[in-house]
Amino acid sequence: MSERKVLNKYYPPDFDPSKIPKLKLPKDRQYVVRLMAPFNMRCKTCGEYIYKGKKFNARKETVMNELYMGLPIFRFYIKCTRCLAEITFKTDPENTDYAMEHGATRNFQAEKMVEEQEKRVVQDREEEELNNPMKVLENRTKDSKMEMEVLENLQELKELNQRQAQVDFEGMIDRYRDLEKKEKEREKEEDERETKDMLERVLVKRLRDSDSDSEREEESSGSQAKKPITDNPTDVLTTTKPTDTPATSAGGVKKAKVESWERSVGTLGGKGALGSLVVRKKPAVGVNKPRPVAAAAAPTSQTDSKGADSNKASKPVTTQNGSSSLSLLGAYSDSDSNDSE
Repeated sequence: MSERKVLNKYYPPDFDPSKIPKLKLPKDRQYVVRLMAPFNMRCKTCGEYIYKGKKFNARKETVMNELYMGLPIFRFYIKCTRCLAEITFKTDPENTDYAMEHGATRNFQAEKMVEEQEKRVVQDREEEELNNPMKVLENRTKDSKMEMEVLENLQELKELNQRQAQVDFEGMIDRYRDLEKKEKEREKEEDERETKDMLERVLVKRLRDSDSDSEREEESSGSQAKKPITDNPTDVLTTTKPTDTPATSAGGVKKAKVESWERSVGTLGGKGALGSLVVRKKPAVGVNKPRPVAAAAAPTSQTDSKGADSNKASKPVTTQNGSSSLSLLGAYSDSDSNDSE
């Protein structure tokens, strides 16, 4: 497969270049080229600044009847980026630069002006020395004097460099190292001192914490000793606590202070709702009940009296201690049976 881009073309053996027809083109014809502005310039029409390096699509042509040492001079046409005015400049092979022709003005360049001034001074001096031999002598005297001043300045610079060369750089470096070493040792001592102080503070804090913990343990043990110990959880309901501030009732009798849990629950055997559930059995006591008047009545009356006695006996009898005695029912029933017999 042949290459797509080749530099050498194939010429057949019978190729004759004289047979190729020549095109008749004008010598001042223009070509479109891509270039950058060679210097800073300002448009005369609108005042737009065009900086060095700005890219343009320019037209290029060869300047007719102008040569510099056999080298052709080219002219370039560009347009202003703002007003599209035409600006032209051409090459300057004598100064290896470009020369502005029309349409814009070249901005000030100090370096270029200095170079031109130096060249002008040299040319004037050469013209003076060419026709005046005394001027040549004066210029040589000035040049020799200038050389002497330059040599003196150079000698002073050498002496200054020698003085600086006598400085003991090794000694300076050693002193700097000693100072750096002392500084590191001082920093290390300060760090050790700070660490020691921190450890002492932590130790003191731990001792204080341990003392406070021991005091708290003693207080807690004392409070536990003062607290009464109960064997069963239900003993709290029946134990009586000493009254701190006894309160007097309306009749002048002192009553113990009732706790909130006693008011809500109550005590066993009291007058509350739980007191009616307790039955305390007592020994039978003989009661001398008066005999009824109609004892010799008919059996029907006896049965009625028995029913009435039984109803009377079925009623609860309240004793002095405030509890209902149900055990008296048996005694009343026994006495009634004896009377009937």
